[in-house]
Amino acid sequence: MLKAAKKNLIERTRYPLTDSHGRTRSTRELLRRFVPYFRPYLPVLIFDLFCAALTTICELALPVIVRYVTNLAQYNLSALTVSVIVRIGLLYLVLRIIDTAGAYFMANIGHVMGARIETDMRRELFAHLQTLSFRYYANAKVGQLMARITSDLFDVTEFAHHCPEEFFIAGVKIAVSFVILLSVNVPLTLVTFAVLPIMLLCCYKFNRRMRETFKESRWQVGEINAQVEDSLLGIRVVKSFAQEETEQQKFDEGNRRWLALKKLNYFWMGGFQATTRGFDGLMNLVVLVCGSLFLLRGAIVPGDFVAYLLYVQTLLTSIRRIVEFAEQFQRGMTGIDRFLEIMDEQPDITDSPHAIPCEHVRGEIDFDDVSFSYEDDAGEVLGHINLHVDAGQNIAIVGPSGGGKTTLCNLIPRFYDVTSGSVRLDGTDVRDLQLHSLRSHIGVVQQDNYLFSGTVLHNIEYGRPGASREDIIRAAKLAGAHEFISALPNGYDTFIGERGVKLSGGQKQRISIARVFLKDPPVLILDEATSALDNESERIVQQSLDTLARGRTVFTIAHRLTTIRGADRILVLTADGIAEQGTHDELIAKGGIYKELYSMYSDMR
Repeated sequence: MLKAAKKNLIERTRYPLTDSHGRTRSTRELLRRFVPYFRPYLPVLIFDLFCAALTTICELALPVIVRYVTNLAQYNLSALTVSVIVRIGLLYLVLRIIDTAGAYFMANIGHVMGARIETDMRRELFAHLQTLSFRYYANAKVGQLMARITSDLFDVTEFAHHCPEEFFIAGVKIAVSFVILLSVNVPLTLVTFAVLPIMLLCCYKFNRRMRETFKESRWQVGEINAQVEDSLLGIRVVKSFAQEETEQQKFDEGNRRWLALKKLNYFWMGGFQATTRGFDGLMNLVVLVCGSLFLLRGAIVPGDFVAYLLYVQTLLTSIRRIVEFAEQFQRGMTGIDRFLEIMDEQPDITDSPHAIPCEHVRGEIDFDDVSFSYEDDAGEVLGHINLHVDAGQNIAIVGPSGGGKTTLCNLIPRFYDVTSGSVRLDGTDVRDLQLHSLRSHIGVVQQDNYLFSGTVLHNIEYGRPGASREDIIRAAKLAGAHEFISALPNGYDTFIGERGVKLSGGQKQRISIARVFLKDPPVLILDEATSALDNESERIVQQSLDTLARGRTVFTIAHRLTTIRGADRILVLTADGIAEQGTHDELIAKGGIYKELYSMYSDMR
């Protein structure tokens, strides 16, 4: 019945344990890839292990002292004088002082070393996440990524500090205890240590199960984080549709799955600890029975037997520490595994070996037989697009949803790479330009521009970090944002909340436009920048966009067709490619798709 319940629990909580490349990493591989993070802190690690050795030696000295005093009292009591006892006491006091100092260093500096390694890994992970393309984030959950950056790496801190210490101390204790016990009684030592291989084999099997369940529970924590983030960021939608109960049910389901995984985890952990305690008792039983028989036959003296018991207890204490560390070990290994899952993701948009920086950009754009399709999409989004745009031209792109308007523009700054053909900036294939340099010459204003939690000043400054306050104010004035910013409680230093929640849609859009003004790029992409605004906000923002567009190459994606009547050229993009192109008047006179779309929009107004 227990077996059936456990199987049912596994089936309800199972998820793929392999990474996105189908690999399952062994403990050896995880350790091999983690060890290099110790390299900058090698002197600290060596001294930490030296302190661990000192504390271990101090602990192992007690049975030797007890053995010496016991045998001296039994066979040469006259030699056990007060001065000998005092010297022995002073020796043990010195050992305890050394032990205390070593333990302090291990607990303090050793933990700092682990925290530094965590900091290095978090920095490396965040930097790697910045290199991954839109394609990766289209399939990733922010909550899962947050769990890996925070809680997973915290477990690595404890692992980085305690793992070398615990295994080093255990190794020293087992080796030294084995040698000393051999010198006391060889047969008893061999019988006692014969139990260890069986115990280690059982521990290995339980540990493997524990690691699986730890990884599953970590994944579920990420799922809970993702669900909570999704629910809280959409709290206004939740409340407007009165769906609080639905969100609570979704959360409860994820929470129940987490609990089921923890139960499974503790099932294996309980078995692991019960098994080790059973072998612990078995070793004590072997020592007690066999040692008593040897004592009865005179094969071992009482002092040696007492020392033997103390060393076995020291040995068992060390094994118990490893058992207690097993949970932390598996947490650390899981954290490393999940860290490497992301680090092994390779960005699909990178600089080519011969990439060059953009210099003196005019803004001439060419699409040469461009086709594009997403990896998970069966059909082409764009097929054989040919387009030449002169520097300084204002190009508007219209058409039905799903026609590839945004995708076409996303190919210019290489948010995605073409499937075939090429996109050229001033005659150079964008794949031959350095990414950072290319994107620093292109400005993007979207329908829903992201504002960071912070002040108005910092959000505008994002367009050109390090810009002076005067330049930021000038950009805000050009964007038509200076007046409303000045009316805020603290002006440019007003905190605007997460995603600019304290501002209206029009205000957020004007701050986004000010950010692009500050960047001052020669190429500008306006992706439905006014479609979500009311009429008054649209009028103000459109004035700002008209000012921003002067002297730049502009691509405007629009559903509100009245905003693009003044474009130099209008492209009608459909699933079959560029169906029509020309000025507003030329396309109206043609009486094709554009006229139909324009008439439809005019009727809706």
